[in-house]
Amino acid sequence: MPRWKVFFTQHLRWSSTITQALVLSVITFCVILPLCCHRLLYSYFFIRSMYLDSMSEQVLHKSLDRGQDALHYWQKTSSAVPVSSRFSDIGQHPELLVIVVTARRNEGRDFHYLLQVMQRLSGILGGCGEQRCAEVLVCDVESGPQENQDAKLLETHFKVIRRSPQEQQRNREQINTFEREKRDYVFCIRKGWELVQPKNMIVLEDDALPRQDFFTVIKDLLSRRFALQTLYIKLYHPERLQRYWNPEPYRILEWVGLGLVAATALLLTFPYWNPFSFSFTLSSSHLLFFTLYFMAAAELLGRHYLLEVRRLSPQLYTVSPATECCTPAMLFPGNASLRAAEYLDGSFCVKGNAKDMVLYQMARTIPGEKSHSVEPNLITHIGAYSSVRANPSRPKLL
Repeated sequence: MPRWKVFFTQHLRWSSTITQALVLSVITFCVILPLCCHRLLYSYFFIRSMYLDSMSEQVLHKSLDRGQDALHYWQKTSSAVPVSSRFSDIGQHPELLVIVVTARRNEGRDFHYLLQVMQRLSGILGGCGEQRCAEVLVCDVESGPQENQDAKLLETHFKVIRRSPQEQQRNREQINTFEREKRDYVFCIRKGWELVQPKNMIVLEDDALPRQDFFTVIKDLLSRRFALQTLYIKLYHPERLQRYWNPEPYRILEWVGLGLVAATALLLTFPYWNPFSFSFTLSSSHLLFFTLYFMAAAELLGRHYLLEVRRLSPQLYTVSPATECCTPAMLFPGNASLRAAEYLDGSFCVKGNAKDMVLYQMARTIPGEKSHSVEPNLITHIGAYSSVRANPSRPKLL
């Protein structure tokens, strides 16, 4: 009998673990996952050509509706007795100060990102019991001839800080977008510290919409020992960059650990529950196969969706070394915000070396400084239209 026939006869019977592994892999990766994941935006199986445009339009419409609702909400509360006027009374030395940095948007004005963010903040600020979760400042960095109307609308509810007319005039000098953005960021940090001197500070950009558990998780993070020894904690990282397959060593370890745990649990289950009569045992070769199997399934499904399970409890949120991109939501424990402002002031920002890269490099190169990132994200980045960069006619989710 030819060798190939002998091979198929010996190994391609259902009782053979090679056959079982092959069939299981084909069914999983060619049938089940494509059927289940083809509409998941951050999965490898997402069919971009079919769904990206429609999903992007749906998200834009939802954001537009939220923006219009927020506009009506703040207009209504401004014309009546301001229900949120208490937020404009800032206490000294609070446990936490939230600064929302905002500028006028030439595009996407109807989305009212700032009003969305402040409506969400006003709704969750009272969730910490008798004492407010945080003090809140709006930092309006608009230096152009036209006013930031959304910030103007919020003045009866929140304390809004701005540069003096003389400072605004100086800030109109011809500098690149990235340097101006950095200077605005530094101004807001220093002005907030000067006014309030908080124990901890969060800086949000005006398109960073906090999640409902925002302050609950922040409180838990600040109670952990590492918070006293870090320059900053990133509260957001783009979902499309959260995959396992990347240069970050800790994610590779997390990936392998997930595969090992899942593989071990499955192989230990087979003696007690095995409806398909699999022949796998807790051997090194079978353990290796299922480790790779679960690792591949997790990556193809999308790490972003696995991270969502951690929202069950604040204690399940994971903290890891910070990555480079981006700064829509940053927590500065203790007086770290002043150190961050000093580091930023010492660097000139250009394309490829924006403020997020400067902070990342400082935390990596200055002895004693560390930076961290929390997962899953504590904010939703709703800014489809940027206030500082060129925008497409219709923004896309990817």
